[in-house]
Amino acid sequence: MDTIFDIAFSPVNLTLSILVILLILYWIFNMISGIDFDLDIDVDIDVDSDINVDTSLESASFNDVLNAEINKEDFRTPNTKKSIWWQHLLMYFNFVGLPFMFTFTCWVFFWWLSTIISTTITASYNTNYGYTLLLAGLLPSLVLTKIFTTPFKGFFKNLNPDGDKPVNFIGRKGTMLSKISKDKMGSAEILVDNNPISVYVKPKNGITLTYKQEIVITKQSSDKNFYWVISAEDPNERIVNIEDIKF
Repeated sequence: MDTIFDIAFSPVNLTLSILVILLILYWIFNMISGIDFDLDIDVDIDVDSDINVDTSLESASFNDVLNAEINKEDFRTPNTKKSIWWQHLLMYFNFVGLPFMFTFTCWVFFWWLSTIISTTITASYNTNYGYTLLLAGLLPSLVLTKIFTTPFKGFFKNLNPDGDKPVNFIGRKGTMLSKISKDKMGSAEILVDNNPISVYVKPKNGITLTYKQEIVITKQSSDKNFYWVISAEDPNERIVNIEDIKF
């Protein structure tokens, strides 16, 4: 019988095994050596079924890497068109709202582990059937990732290593980054201390808001996933003055 090493580095399991090793080295390298990576990941999703993932690596601390998140507020309008189901896929399996590398590492590990176990039991790690098991393990590994990472949402949500005060967006003006109407969701850019921040928004009362239109945030949704907005020129709505809000 082949050893676990032979199984892990068999043709079927080789790719995932190498990826797991790289991820382990990634975390060890950051924790021990203190080499800084800033993983700025923006998942740009438009309500018209757009998605674009932009990653950049710059200098930052390990805490920045650990807490680099794709948030529901970080959705922006891209230039390419893709299916809207990607939005729900990322959100449902916790790639949104948790540090991306944390969720990604968990997913790859569970996928690798399920493939190792299934190909070992069936002795298919050197056969074409093993590749079928490899692909079949993708969805179960995502389910396991969701189950495992969900309890961490509260931890990372309350984790604030820099001691920064949370931003209150209510009453702030911004600019639409996509066209929305009725119950569709889009994104808007808000300037906070001259820093642009993208937030996930829906139009209040189903009004139509166009790209680059000035808006005002009126309320956060009950599930805290997005903000309700109105047109900055809407005469029928009472606009909250940001100066009257105590932070």
